[in-house]
Amino acid sequence: MRVLVVEDEKRLAENVARGLRDGAGYAVDHAADGDDAIFLAGSVAYDLIILDLMLPKRSGLDVVKTLRAKGSITPVLILTAKDDRDSVVTLLNAGADDYVTKPFDLGELLARAKAVIRRGKGQSAPVLRVDDLEVDTARRSVRRAGRELSLTPMEYRVLEYLVHRQGVVVPQTELLEHLYDYNWEKFSNVIEVYISGLRRKIDDGHATHLIQTLRGHGYVLRSDDAGKRI
Repeated sequence: MRVLVVEDEKRLAENVARGLRDGAGYAVDHAADGDDAIFLAGSVAYDLIILDLMLPKRSGLDVVKTLRAKGSITPVLILTAKDDRDSVVTLLNAGADDYVTKPFDLGELLARAKAVIRRGKGQSAPVLRVDDLEVDTARRSVRRAGRELSLTPMEYRVLEYLVHRQGVVVPQTELLEHLYDYNWEKFSNVIEVYISGLRRKIDDGHATHLIQTLRGHGYVLRSDDAGKRI
């Protein structure tokens, strides 16, 4: 997953970004003002925007209104020092999906971020299932037919994204855009390496092969075409 953190306080932005990377395995980009937030949100397909309410150039509320007016459906989690009823109602009516009141516990922020991302992708429970595959997004653990699998951090991130998009063909370019931030030099063949590793760990020894390749199109996680790799 790829998250945009919009926060002008440098230390807080760094702490939030570090927590998202270390605690959830997310790729994180940063914007320090409202104008940069709108530019980046219009350039990258983020899975979540964590947005401070008080920003230079444009307020967080103005950013939300602008993004929604442009048709953006990216989930937005607001960081705010205001917790009175009228302020909360205004934020939610403007298009925010949830909010956290400052000062906040980083663990709570991570839990809310994961929940907002799940809801944005049509999921509610933290454990996502495809056939007999279970991905626990809270614990970042994976089971197939009841047996826990040991994945590398990047293998887990690829799988988590695919399970959120289960049944949908996901191109390599989409995976790259959602798994890495601007600071990483992207090479498409790295995705093939992770997919190969996931297939060995998830599909080998099972009649149903869940990870399938559509040549020239991308990858899909689904339970049909049992025992057949495309």
